Amino acid sequence: MSAASDRQHTVAKPASLTGTSLHTGEQVTLTLQPAPEGFGIKFRRIDIEDKPFIPALVEKVQKVERATTIAEGGVNVHTVEHMLSALSAMGVDNAIIEMDANEPPIVDGSAQPYVELIKKAGLQEQKEARKVFEVREPIYQETRDGTILHIVPDKKFRISCTNVGPQGRHTQYFSTEITPEIYEKEIAPARTFVYYEDIAPLLEKGLIKGGTLEAAVVIRGDTLLSKQPLRFADEFVRHKILDIVGDLMLSGKRILGHVIAVRPGHGPNTELAREIVKQYDQMRSMVPIMNIPTGDAVMDVDEVMKVLPHRYPFLMVDRIVGFEGENKCTGVKCVTINEPYFQGHFPGHPIMPGVLQLEAMAQVASIAVLRRPEYQGKLGYFMSANDVKWRKPVMPGDILFIETELLKTRRNIAQARGRCIVNGQVVSEADLMFTLVDR
Repeated sequence: MSAASDRQHTVAKPASLTGTSLHTGEQVTLTLQPAPEGFGIKFRRIDIEDKPFIPALVEKVQKVERATTIAEGGVNVHTVEHMLSALSAMGVDNAIIEMDANEPPIVDGSAQPYVELIKKAGLQEQKEARKVFEVREPIYQETRDGTILHIVPDKKFRISCTNVGPQGRHTQYFSTEITPEIYEKEIAPARTFVYYEDIAPLLEKGLIKGGTLEAAVVIRGDTLLSKQPLRFADEFVRHKILDIVGDLMLSGKRILGHVIAVRPGHGPNTELAREIVKQYDQMRSMVPIMNIPTGDAVMDVDEVMKVLPHRYPFLMVDRIVGFEGENKCTGVKCVTINEPYFQGHFPGHPIMPGVLQLEAMAQVASIAVLRRPEYQGKLGYFMSANDVKWRKPVMPGDILFIETELLKTRRNIAQARGRCIVNGQVVSEADLMFTLVDR
């Protein structure tokens, strides 16, 4: 099962898992439910009267001591990182995680049971495009206790991690790309591990009621107290990578980048997720805010240039003079002898090239589709032109009216019909197709 696709995915059907929570020792049933496009990942406490949702986002993080806790309106969910890690790595973008307690079942301390749960539910491809944020500028964090987290640009999602235990014991290194196939085989089975000296005070206070030697690897000095052998010789660092994948999911963004981590932990991981959000917001702030009018509205050339990326000598629209309904748009191009193409097309006999009339239709059609909220901030790339006809030459001094009508939009593909008119006569026309991409 793989979600290597440019489309968002949810689970195909509900699937449940029952077990014991780590800290309270309570029985808890967790059910994965499908969710619509753009919904994201949200936990839902069905044991509370109004069944509140808690979005799995970094701004909801309340506590990061040995596990990650998120909260909404005073309602908490503890130890979310293993579930989020599996969902992220296996390609689930939208899901509801229903629970009848405040913590998922710890099961065997790894993410493998959650991977099996996702496989049991199956994946369902959705129509909306998956948004992936490519880290452009390095992000660097370092703490006083020696934790280093660094993200550098990469065309894939990779993690290179070094785990260092107390007094430098159990130092391990592992580096891998994160794909569904690699994660399921190499990362998901790695169990959580703890040092006995860290949890002894908690055990004495009865704060880890669900903790067993089947649910974690307990390390005391150089001795492993686990009842089962290690699943990997470097199981500890692989589990650290598992946690990083889950904590970074709290950014709400799938990323392309190489995470380099030394002595990571939930606190630094979630701070790194905040920095990802910060860089993403800075990137998006460069997208111009476009107020494209409707009805009998006019857009001057300055407003046109806020929508279209084209500039001299390739901006073929001087003004938008009207919209009709949701699909029709009319632009104007004043053709003067100062146009640079008249120097060569043709000397002594200036005629506006037909391909530039075609480009004018495409630019006006782009404005028609970019006025829709779901496409604002995108760019239109010309894909094809069909049934093209040039009927009369266009000369200097002509005023070109460019009429376009959107015929169909599906996902990131738009089809339109355009025509250019001079003095009430059609001089050119075509069927256009273009794709809409992020700036």
